[in-house]
Amino acid sequence: MDLGLKDKVIIVTGGSKGIGNGICNLLAEEGAIPVILGRSQSNIVEAVQFIHDKNQKASYAFAELTDPEQCKLAVEQVIKEFGRIDGLVNNAGVNDNVGLESGDYDSFMESIKRNLTHYYMLAHYCLPELKKSKGPIVNIGSKTSVTGQGGTSGYAAANGGRNALTREWAVELLPYSIRVNAVIVAESFTPLYKKWIDTFPNPEQKLKEITDKIPFEKRMTTTEEIANTVVFLLSEKSSHTTGQLFFIDGGYTHLDRAL
Repeated sequence: MDLGLKDKVIIVTGGSKGIGNGICNLLAEEGAIPVILGRSQSNIVEAVQFIHDKNQKASYAFAELTDPEQCKLAVEQVIKEFGRIDGLVNNAGVNDNVGLESGDYDSFMESIKRNLTHYYMLAHYCLPELKKSKGPIVNIGSKTSVTGQGGTSGYAAANGGRNALTREWAVELLPYSIRVNAVIVAESFTPLYKKWIDTFPNPEQKLKEITDKIPFEKRMTTTEEIANTVVFLLSEKSSHTTGQLFFIDGGYTHLDRAL
């Protein structure tokens, strides 16, 4: 299916690894121009080169996403390079295990900055161009209750905030025909997920305990499966879909895990 994304300029935060990288690779295959925003310069350059080696298009802008000025300058760089922005994927974030009992005010606020604030900043700075292109926004989220060591108050609050912003922006941006949706990820074996699993005494056993609770095929959702949904939502094939939270998780969130 031709999704009509040829030469569309799509910003993807955290697009050098994991889910973001899967999204960028699929966008490039569809003929779009993914632009990776993030701070890990070597990983970003490598990810862009991988796409270029397939004779596909991609670009990047470096930014520490917790810094509003760097976010602003990165967006301005993209506009200077391409003259437009046709879509935004807010993806970057990390489960930093900031809990209620184990955390404090400063660490909680830093978690919000790492996982939520830049979603707002990127959307805010991209908005003038998105209004011109009627470009959609897709926010990547996670289930708000996360089982881990040390608690996840910051990360859970940020993900709840992502869901709320998705609905709020969908309403606010109706006059501009800008669609806003979220893709919620429960269990996908990304590099960050592996890092978390490896903190357990028996990682393989822990991983099996989790996958056994995923109703559909007892397996993790792949980054490609998540990317398929995101790229569809960025396309005009989903032209009347907005304000929705899509759970791409093999039924993990909503089906009975006793199945």
